[in-house]
Amino acid sequence: MAATQLTASTVSAKGFASFEGLRQSSVNISSFSPLKQNGLSLRSFRGLVVKAATVVTPKYTALKPLGDRVLLKIKTAEEKTTGGILLPTTAQTKPQGGEVVAVGEGRTIGKSKVDISVKTGTQVVYSKYAGTEVEFNGSNHLILKEDDIVGILDTDDVKDMKPLNDRVLIKVAEAEDKTSGGLLLMEASKEKPSIGTVIAVGPGPLDEEGNRKPLSVAPGNTVLYSKYAGNDFKGSDGSDYIALRASDVMAILS
Repeated sequence: MAATQLTASTVSAKGFASFEGLRQSSVNISSFSPLKQNGLSLRSFRGLVVKAATVVTPKYTALKPLGDRVLLKIKTAEEKTTGGILLPTTAQTKPQGGEVVAVGEGRTIGKSKVDISVKTGTQVVYSKYAGTEVEFNGSNHLILKEDDIVGILDTDDVKDMKPLNDRVLIKVAEAEDKTSGGLLLMEASKEKPSIGTVIAVGPGPLDEEGNRKPLSVAPGNTVLYSKYAGNDFKGSDGSDYIALRASDVMAILS
């Protein structure tokens, strides 16, 4: 079987004359011994290289995003549960929030120059798997496009989120505990609901002239949305919330 290589994206920023000083943390595994599973032999994988976040060496003291990109300092993952129990690394929730530490100069739409809508120091929530992770000044950062930022969250409660652009924050309806025949459902067999109440909406997407187009849904609407869309969150009250694009809302229920 041919060697497999997973590589992290290369960081580029204004003032970087070359790629010198950028190095990538890696774990090299020369080979795996053949494994047998259910009597079947699995072929060895050789030369597998797993790359981690790009590391910017200490001689560089500034990193400026370009265009409509934003640099976030990632929040540290929780090491304990609310009850104080230590979590193993594999069980720690990957953070989806961070603080804006630098922004690009914005982008041009038509003849209009559009600035980045978030400012440095703002606490934001971003889409899972978005952007490129960078280790800079001893901390984990993320470079991503402004459109990958879901909303502004200045508190620890997701219901206070202020969605950006065409994003909508929805409180998910609770799953049914019983079937239509009255049988109790186990937690694992409950159907994931795709109905909820709109809590907050963004200012809308930009049109070709750089103006905002208002969304067709409003806070208080009960809506039907695409299953598996958006980003799921758990509120401090135990309720489920989802932030998704307005285009993933299929209908308003009344």
